[in-house]
Amino acid sequence: MSFVVKRLKNRPEFLRVAGAGRKWVTPGLILQARRHDHGEGENAEVSPVRVGLTVSRKVGNAVKRNRARRRLRAAVEQVISDHAENGHDFVVIGRTATLDRPFAALLNDLETALKRLNAYR
Repeated sequence: MSFVVKRLKNRPEFLRVAGAGRKWVTPGLILQARRHDHGEGENAEVSPVRVGLTVSRKVGNAVKRNRARRRLRAAVEQVISDHAENGHDFVVIGRTATLDRPFAALLNDLETALKRLNAYR
């Protein structure tokens, strides 16, 4: 069953996820996770999954960063909407390898990271 994934939009939300200290590094991406409390987000009873994407300037110029962001967004739509546990916030960080890594491997990286962070269903 897939569902709509909400977005993390501002810096304090990203910092809260990073502050939780749960992350997994794969060749294609870094996934940070945090279980969020009831009362956060728009509808506290449902506890939706929220995802933020970030790609730093280390990856390349704006064209390369936008390409990496589009690839990560496509991977998130396929994997997180179907397999992530409800009630989690995720930050997906792009790496230089995100640009050239085969898309199937990128999907596998995201699934592996979810499993290692105990957020896979």
